[in-house]
Amino acid sequence: MTTRDLVEQLLARTADAPGEDTVDILRDLLDDATVDPSDPPLGISEAAALVGLSTHTLRYYEDQGLVGPSRDSTGYRLYHPADLRRLVFLTRMRLSGMGMAELKRYVALVEQGEATFPERRAIMVAQRDRIRRQLRELTLALETTEYKIRVYTPEG
Repeated sequence: MTTRDLVEQLLARTADAPGEDTVDILRDLLDDATVDPSDPPLGISEAAALVGLSTHTLRYYEDQGLVGPSRDSTGYRLYHPADLRRLVFLTRMRLSGMGMAELKRYVALVEQGEATFPERRAIMVAQRDRIRRQLRELTLALETTEYKIRVYTPEG
């Protein structure tokens, strides 16, 4: 399976099954296929479209040291499978509210290798706790909205 197919299937399946664990979905997909590291790299426009970001955002992420696509002989950016996986991770973390400083710290730790697993895990545990709090807050907001809808709904 190509990286593009894997990313598209992951995004589609998480949209189709919002309550299902994304990690389980990803494991299922990887069990069914192997990501081919020889997949041809994507240009910036293709990569941006694949992960749902603008080309401006991809350039910004590069400027911030979050992703480092290679360049072809004419200077065009080339996003390889590892870059695309990194972009999917970054979009999920940004969506969940992780700040740029923390993302930069995390990426710097990744680049230092396996010795940083404990610190990376601590960052992810803290992020999980923030996300769970956000989910509780959003659940309360939804319940409040549902209450107001009931208040404004005529009986009958």
